[in-house]
Amino acid sequence: MSIMIKGFVESSLIEWEGNIVAILFLPHCNMRCPYCHATHLVQKPNELESIPLEAVEKRIEKNKDWLDGVVISGGEPTFHDDLDELIKIFKDMGLKVRLDSNGTNPDKIEDLIQRELIDCIAMDIKAPLRDVKYNEVGGVTCSLSDIARSIKLIMESGIEYEFRTTVCPAFLNKADIVEIAQSITGASRYILQSFRPTNCLDNKMFDVIPYSEDEIRDFAESARRYVKNCYVRGEEMKALSCNW
Repeated sequence: MSIMIKGFVESSLIEWEGNIVAILFLPHCNMRCPYCHATHLVQKPNELESIPLEAVEKRIEKNKDWLDGVVISGGEPTFHDDLDELIKIFKDMGLKVRLDSNGTNPDKIEDLIQRELIDCIAMDIKAPLRDVKYNEVGGVTCSLSDIARSIKLIMESGIEYEFRTTVCPAFLNKADIVEIAQSITGASRYILQSFRPTNCLDNKMFDVIPYSEDEIRDFAESARRYVKNCYVRGEEMKALSCNW
């Protein structure tokens, strides 16, 4: 298998709500979001040490009795030819798999869903589905038809999923978040992530002041008109615990 693993978290209690998971980070991405903080994964992955797949397998095999699943993130994992083989390794261990994606490769997403290789998918929606805005936030020219198709596939998949948006004041305001929420009306979950001005792809982002916690919560409250389960990252577990 030619796939490279550039990051590995042995266990996490917060990455996939309700699950204890290992996290793998794959290199390369077809987008160039200015606020992206996975700089080396995107721009200089060859400068990062590769973690042997065999070592990852051994650690996960050792821990699988108390692990619920594996999250495969990036970068953008769907453009790796060996992704299917990688997923099958963990599925054969009896573990669930969540895929993190930017939604630009709907053919691969559809294939993975149809073959029941993934149990959950988390898709980033960068901006309202308008060409100029999406291209600005994504840092490249995006196919909005591909983005829209991925959204539809995911919402009709029958598997667990969430959509999420990084809320950066340089690009998005409250009206934009509401517009995104409207485009995914009825989705099972929509998560807002606060922008962090650290280790960004574009140095200009270091000068951007993030929205306050109260502002982000207000955005989420407004988005709930369209997506009932809209939360700020880190607060969704509080909401879930209140419902137990």
